[in-house]
Amino acid sequence: MKIIIIGAGQVGGTLAENLVGERNEISLVDIDHEKLHELQDKLDLQVVPGQGCYPEVLKKAGAEDADMIIAVTNDDATNMITCQIAYSLFNTPTKIARIRSNQILRYREQLFHNKDVPIDHIIAPEQLVTRDIAHLIDYPGALQVLEFASGKVSLVAVKAYYGGLLVGHALSTLKEHIPNIDTRVAAIYRNGKPIRPLGTTVIEADDEVFFIAASIHIRAVMNELQKLEPAYKRIMIAGGGNIGAGLASILESNHQVKLIEHNPQRAAQLASDLNETLVFTGDSSDHELLLEEHIDQFDVFIAVTNDDEANIMSSLLAKKLGVRKTMVLIQRDAYVELVHGSTIDIAISPQQATISALLTHVRKGAINNVYSLRGGAAEAIEIVAKGDEHSSKVVGREIKSIKLPPGTTIGAIVRGDTVLIAHSNTMILEEDHVILFLVNKRYISDVEKLFQVGAIYF
Repeated sequence: MKIIIIGAGQVGGTLAENLVGERNEISLVDIDHEKLHELQDKLDLQVVPGQGCYPEVLKKAGAEDADMIIAVTNDDATNMITCQIAYSLFNTPTKIARIRSNQILRYREQLFHNKDVPIDHIIAPEQLVTRDIAHLIDYPGALQVLEFASGKVSLVAVKAYYGGLLVGHALSTLKEHIPNIDTRVAAIYRNGKPIRPLGTTVIEADDEVFFIAASIHIRAVMNELQKLEPAYKRIMIAGGGNIGAGLASILESNHQVKLIEHNPQRAAQLASDLNETLVFTGDSSDHELLLEEHIDQFDVFIAVTNDDEANIMSSLLAKKLGVRKTMVLIQRDAYVELVHGSTIDIAISPQQATISALLTHVRKGAINNVYSLRGGAAEAIEIVAKGDEHSSKVVGREIKSIKLPPGTTIGAIVRGDTVLIAHSNTMILEEDHVILFLVNKRYISDVEKLFQVGAIYF
């Protein structure tokens, strides 16, 4: 596939890195010459210096026969104009834009059509991050919560703790502990390295366990791996930007929410817009302020300002002063690695959320959802099975007879409204939504080929 990426920032660079190894022809456009050369030295791609919304620059990048253009600069207007020009001058089949402003997103239904602003898919990072944090609030103790098939089934990452019912026992005993609930462990990471989950595999404390189950059963399975945490009730949010405001709006009806915003005018606006949230002006890394607001009585401290260092420092301080759990928004990948395993409980990367959403639209075949995991090394995908036993390598076959790529696990199948946890004798039927976990995402093209339909299918 020939893909043009506009914007070589963290999102554009990471996306290019994800796609280059999958036999795609990538052109990367940016005004920053130094950044382009840095990426060209590291990756096998074409770089084009210049403004991405200029027709001549797009032509030089190969827009005349490109399959897809992905505009992910930090400027919404540039992204929208780029897609307009790609449509009007080059008739580019698929156009994707990152849009951050709520002032634009609230009119997305009226705006984004070929007759108006021709964008096929909108990626809204702040909304994606807000959704991800809300899921973590819903499932105390989870490190990640990924939903598939319109929320019917979830893949959840948890850390196994001493005292968990399954810790020290083989996976085969899971059925004995919760006989009425079907689940599947899709992957285990021990000391940062993947372990293939077998029935004889013994769960150890500090293992990072990815399991899949019907969403209604998630809490019961979590209880097997760690002492089930009580529900979060009191939440403090640091940062009143789009994410902080959106999160407060979602949570305030069922939680006690306080929001700290350093800008007095913004704080006043938020106090007017939000109904139940207590908004106050201040510095979230102010020791005295956190003490005055009784941070030790809060269940969660969520730092979502646009400053990584401020988020990290305020969260470390909140943890030291007694808050139960901390969640931190971190833009830089290097910082995510830095805080991993520290006193900060969960690091949230907007880049990974954005990349996941983009990959959903870039992947070939009938792929409904893609989640990029563990810094882009692993992936979880939802793919719809097409064809029949004559035209498909998976339809009409039991899982044990399907030759999956190395490190690939089929975790669940959603058939209509029914969630089927995958076992060796489970058969895949046409239109099944198949949920797979790939320990090594370089095998994604092999998975796509596996699910491709032969020429005889109509």
